[in-house]
Amino acid sequence: MPNWKLIGAMVLPNVGGWLGALSMAGQVRSPTGKAWYDDLNKPSWQPPKWVFGPAWTALYTGMGYASYMVYEDCGGFTDDSLVPLGLFASQLVLNWTWSPIFFKFHKLGLAFYHILALDVAAGACTVSFFRVNKKTLYLMAPYLCWLTFASFLNYTIWKLNPNIEETKREE
Repeated sequence: MPNWKLIGAMVLPNVGGWLGALSMAGQVRSPTGKAWYDDLNKPSWQPPKWVFGPAWTALYTGMGYASYMVYEDCGGFTDDSLVPLGLFASQLVLNWTWSPIFFKFHKLGLAFYHILALDVAAGACTVSFFRVNKKTLYLMAPYLCWLTFASFLNYTIWKLNPNIEETKREE
């Protein structure tokens, strides 16, 4: 019999990610072949666009599994799981809402400050998970590394495109 709680824990973060990705429609890829994101100045070290989908899928799945480990070790939704799973939910919401800020509203600076808040929330979540089950670090560390990279990428794109937010306001 399938473990539906485990499957749900791994799928839920992805569903939110996919919903957040809807805000990217036409901004990263478009039928005409030229999208808003294509026109941005980006650093030479940015990975190709196709890398982001598989990377986020793997990261969301891993952090979902880590949340399941904490859920199980705490005996479900209990007083012991309240803080770690609450931190998990908080950082997920911050994660999911970054894409619309950056891609839909073109608020590169706000997106950078938003991702910094996400970095702090994800770090706090990771520490709280680690206190419950040390093995969760294997699942959360890649996420923290990717978030650090994404933060630097967001900052660099913001600084390379200082007039983007002003142009969006004029449209």
